[in-house]
Amino acid sequence: MRILGIDPGLQTTGFGVVDVDGHALRYVASGTISTRHLGTGELPARLKVLFDGIGELAARYQPDAAAVEIVFVNVNPQSTLLLGQARGACLTALVTRDLAVSEYTALQMKQAVAGHGRAAKAQVQEMVKRLLHLPGLPGSDAADALGIAITHAHVGASLARLGQATVLGRSTSGRYRDGRTR
Repeated sequence: MRILGIDPGLQTTGFGVVDVDGHALRYVASGTISTRHLGTGELPARLKVLFDGIGELAARYQPDAAAVEIVFVNVNPQSTLLLGQARGACLTALVTRDLAVSEYTALQMKQAVAGHGRAAKAQVQEMVKRLLHLPGLPGSDAADALGIAITHAHVGASLARLGQATVLGRSTSGRYRDGRTR
């Protein structure tokens, strides 16, 4: 199974692609989509760059599933709104490609990758490097996106099995298909 992980951001959105075969993880690609070349007042253009960029990634790497980091409220409400719009552009690009999208918090990702939810960015980068046998540290945004993909590789399969075994499985939140929440 191929998983596309996304760490949404209005200026820089990280992405990471991993292949999963049982418990084995294999690095495919990672990087960032940047909108820094556009002015801060050009929100629609920035959202289009993110939407188109995620669409290109989905077309190039043909993932079977996608995982996106859940955004929480920041100290600055305006920043939170802008980040939410960037996240929405990413989610929309994924679901228009008919990808199932799962969502994980930064705390869940850090727990899955580094073993504790308060891991620093450098710890996440180092653990992603180790788990994927990378020759060097990925950038922080790409590492977070790879971490989200790794989290889905580990947690997503378990949640799917749990969902099949219980009645609650029919209403799992955080999964999108056909543009709606089930």
